[in-house]
Amino acid sequence: QVQLVESGGGLVQPGGSLRLSCTASKTMFSTFAMDWYRQVPGKQRELVAGITTNGTTNYDPSVKDRFRISRDSASSIVYLQMNSLKPEDTAVYYCNSRPVIFGWGQGTQVTVSS
Repeated sequence: QVQLVESGGGLVQPGGSLRLSCTASKTMFSTFAMDWYRQVPGKQRELVAGITTNGTTNYDPSVKDRFRISRDSASSIVYLQMNSLKPEDTAVYYCNSRPVIFGWGQGTQVTVSS
């Protein structure tokens, strides 16, 4: 069973940075584009950023120019570098394949607060 493991979240002040990591199987990484999502209580999970197998990236306008997604296929890790964090970035962050055909991981909590 494929497991997605997100890590790297935490508490950070506004303007700070965090780097999230998403680990999954080599098969998943070599076959699918990978996306980062986030969810706050009471709201739907929203797509934040994505990266294809050949490295093409896409971003939600709210994070463009602040977040950067990358992938290390040798290690089967997808990263989300988050800079200039804002309180509205507070959420649980998840990763998954595109399309979403695997179960969701536990996510990693990001809290941006002074």
